Amino acid sequence: MGNVLNKLGSVSQSVRGRKRKRQDEYADDSASISEMLDQSLQTPKRKKLASTAKYIYQALFKEERNSDITVHALGKQWHLHKVYLSQSQYFASMFNGSWREADDDYVHIEIIDPKITIESLYAVFGSLYMDEVVLEPKAIVSTLATATLFQLDGLIDRCAEVMVETTNAETAVLYYEAACEYGVKLVKKTAFGWLLVNLLSFYHRVPKWLSLIGCKLMELLVSSADLYVMQTEFTLYSLVRYWMALKLFPDESAVEGVEHPKERYFSERTSSIPFLNTPEGSRFERVFRALRLRNLLNHHVDIRILRHDNIIPVDWLYKPLMHQWNSVLTIDQSLDKQIQCEDRVFLESCIRCGRTLPENIPHKWRWTGFHYGLDLLLLSDTRSLRIRRHQRTENERLLSLRVSRQFLVRVSLASLNELRQIKHMQTTSILSISLEKNEDAQLVVFDRELTFPLLVSVNLMLVAAPEEADPIETVNESKTPIESAGNRPPAAGSSPATLAVSSNGSVESLDGNGGSASTHRMAFVNES
Repeated sequence: MGNVLNKLGSVSQSVRGRKRKRQDEYADDSASISEMLDQSLQTPKRKKLASTAKYIYQALFKEERNSDITVHALGKQWHLHKVYLSQSQYFASMFNGSWREADDDYVHIEIIDPKITIESLYAVFGSLYMDEVVLEPKAIVSTLATATLFQLDGLIDRCAEVMVETTNAETAVLYYEAACEYGVKLVKKTAFGWLLVNLLSFYHRVPKWLSLIGCKLMELLVSSADLYVMQTEFTLYSLVRYWMALKLFPDESAVEGVEHPKERYFSERTSSIPFLNTPEGSRFERVFRALRLRNLLNHHVDIRILRHDNIIPVDWLYKPLMHQWNSVLTIDQSLDKQIQCEDRVFLESCIRCGRTLPENIPHKWRWTGFHYGLDLLLLSDTRSLRIRRHQRTENERLLSLRVSRQFLVRVSLASLNELRQIKHMQTTSILSISLEKNEDAQLVVFDRELTFPLLVSVNLMLVAAPEEADPIETVNESKTPIESAGNRPPAAGSSPATLAVSSNGSVESLDGNGGSASTHRMAFVNES
């Protein structure tokens, strides 16, 4: 009997223990929940009232309620508010200064900039009432012009961001000109950089875009050492000639990728006067002076085309030829010295040449023409670029017999996105390289960010640039008008011709030896 009572007592205590445990747990849970509720109620919640900005824009700008100033521009009146207009330095100085408009409720703005439209005025005035702005890329230049007029620095910066993002074949020239006019340095730099990379690799036979380039811009592009020249310096002459035909005959229906209908006009002229010495050709003179003339004289086909075109006066070529022949004789006598010069001189004088590597496979090529006895091969092994001094007795070319030859070189590489904007660019310093016969040297190891197709631009200096007081260049000074214009001729070099590239290591010349002028032109078009 005692055992039974003891067992019943144990069960009762166990039940009472479990109840107390559950009650304690419930109490803890309740306290925790209560604490969380208190915390959630005491924590401020930030919520944006989306309707506030919209209400201001709708009521004050669109419905023009409680307006205290009327702005009249381009034949339209806007009933606005001084407190919002004062975000603009243009209006702030007007309302707070000693101007008559400070106390008036009517302002008439005389707008003479044709780029400013009623639509751009509406967008800019409306932006003063909103905390965000929607910018249309197609109207971005008008918006930039209007924002510049009213000195809205924040809006100008937003316009610049949109222009940088949308720089492409259709907008590059337009954006560059707008950036120059309104002083937007970032856009100017971006648009000019786009053109440097794409002028010869993409624009070279697209008349609707090439014709938009003005003389001043073309002069700057042609003279730049950073221009990606595809394939040779002479292709740049061909492009400038094509561009000039577009400017002279805008009504002719030029077809993309082929010769301009009037491009033969220059060689078919009956006048013996060089075209640049005629009244109609004088406006293009500065562009042709920007060409590196010495690099156009290194292949017999190139010289024949120059003579037939009769665009450049013969006396322009006197100094380049004299310096070139003097360099040949100096090298032949092994009297050439180490090439040393300032970076500025190198960039002003170097040979510019380049090509596109379409896919990530081994490539081997040369830019032929006269290279002062140096037969230089370029070799790409997918992750690096090397240069070799090729020296074989079976080669039917003039080769230097010196054991070691020195030259200067700089390499630039660029990968582009779908808008042909630069995704990644890699540029080496100016390298001084000495190579013995059949020796090679590494120029650059590709950055991992580079992708194919890959644009390759190479600047070379194979002989020293002419000195300012070179006695040879002071002979017969009256026959060299290029010097009187303040443009010292660039350094000697070769105008390399195009080559086919194969993945099996062979190098095929497409330099047009013995061919016609049209053959030389087609080699350029097909290669690009």
